Amino acid sequence: MNRRQVLASAAGLMAAASFSAVPARAAARTPGGRFRLGMVEGQTTDTLDPQFSNTTCAAHINFQLRNCLVEIGPDFELVPELAESVEPREGAKKWAFKLRKGVTFHDGKTLRPEDVLYSINLHRAEGSKSGARSLLKPVVDIAKDGDTVIFTLDSANVDFPYVLADYHFVIVPEGTTDFSKGIGTGGYMLQEFDPGVRSLVKRNPNYWKADRAHFDEVEMINLVDPTARSSALISGNVDAIIQANFKTADRLKQLPSIQLVEVVGTQHITMPMLVDTAPFDNVDVRLAIKHALDREHLVRTVLNGHGVVGNDHPIAPVNRFYAKDIPLRAYDPDKARFHLKKAGHDRLKVQLHASDTILGLGIDSAVLYQADAAKAGIDIEVKREPSDGYWDNVWLNKPWYQGFWAGRPTEDWMFTQAYAADSSWNEAHWKNERFNALLKEARGELDTDKRRDMYHEMQLLCRDDGGSVIPMFTNIVDAASRKIGFGKVAANLGGDGARCAERWWFA
Repeated sequence: MNRRQVLASAAGLMAAASFSAVPARAAARTPGGRFRLGMVEGQTTDTLDPQFSNTTCAAHINFQLRNCLVEIGPDFELVPELAESVEPREGAKKWAFKLRKGVTFHDGKTLRPEDVLYSINLHRAEGSKSGARSLLKPVVDIAKDGDTVIFTLDSANVDFPYVLADYHFVIVPEGTTDFSKGIGTGGYMLQEFDPGVRSLVKRNPNYWKADRAHFDEVEMINLVDPTARSSALISGNVDAIIQANFKTADRLKQLPSIQLVEVVGTQHITMPMLVDTAPFDNVDVRLAIKHALDREHLVRTVLNGHGVVGNDHPIAPVNRFYAKDIPLRAYDPDKARFHLKKAGHDRLKVQLHASDTILGLGIDSAVLYQADAAKAGIDIEVKREPSDGYWDNVWLNKPWYQGFWAGRPTEDWMFTQAYAADSSWNEAHWKNERFNALLKEARGELDTDKRRDMYHEMQLLCRDDGGSVIPMFTNIVDAASRKIGFGKVAANLGGDGARCAERWWFA
């Protein structure tokens, strides 16, 4: 590993030396107005504390109020944000983030390296319950050097800067303990926040990004029911909605006043089985359940063509190291019965906790699974769970349940956050020794072919030993009034990377 290789790798990550230019289409934008956004997945337990940002609503309001050191662009490229430059040192064992000058918080205080250290260390603290804590496990030290913040890692990691674009890692003033005021450096300032119901922010007149945050105000309204979201958009009660109904999206598109905002990304459905809980502690039971689902039929029925079949690992076809040569798992009731018998079962009864907070398709997906599995000797009881409280009471807690992920731009980020043995968001409690060894080794490997081989094996391990059924990757399908303008849309999260409030405008 030499300096030139590391610098070349870093150059591939950072797509711009300064904040990216707005597309030519932006010349037609009209500043001002109140942007009303119909949201999904808001919870009464939502908080403005970035340590506990677990929902789509939390991601959006975090990015309205605050900034990260870097952000993800429309082509999954890394774009400087509060850091004006990023430089690898010592073979990517250290990363230096030089901060922008002249950036201020909503309360008038100037951004300093101490604010960055404090914000990141919130997630590193002993006993921290942050869902992003595992992403910082490789960090052994964070220090300032003038206006530069230096991260020292336990080993080389060529993708490390990407994780600092995570919506948990927004920067707050040093010493913040009351997060309810929403103080940040972002394009909007908090006016109202009613968790699970509504939020209102107003434009920050001193925002450091001259070409962003075009609206005077942004109002987010939680509309859990997909029909209610679509109706609100059609009637003009909102200007855009996050997560259009997959079944009716094509009909929405036919309306002259509506435009679909659809991108192919890394978003996927998961159905994790806790591998430390019977009967899912038996790999043959897990394989039986994985073979007992007709994925093609599921994609046709619930996604209406807005997605593709998944293969029980979280790496999407658009990811760099996607293993396209691994055969897609087919519906095979005979093979499912074979694995059941191998596990000592003639027939198996299990309960699947399902909810329409899962992209509006959780219940339908579970019912289809139930019908498919019955033909394979597996009786699934579908336990319908309410949307409110789902992420606190069901996710990570029930033996078999549904989840979904926006996915992540890099394999390391996705695997580290949801599959590493020590991650608090390890959905299936899966701890595979070989997988975790490869995870660490792949981080610092600069030989592309070797790295591809490592991620190939990790995808196989997830597929054949892991605890999650991952039946499909879904396109991100939002919808907006034709009064709304935007440039090329990011696919890392719904709503233009959860940044539509600062990237979009009234046309």
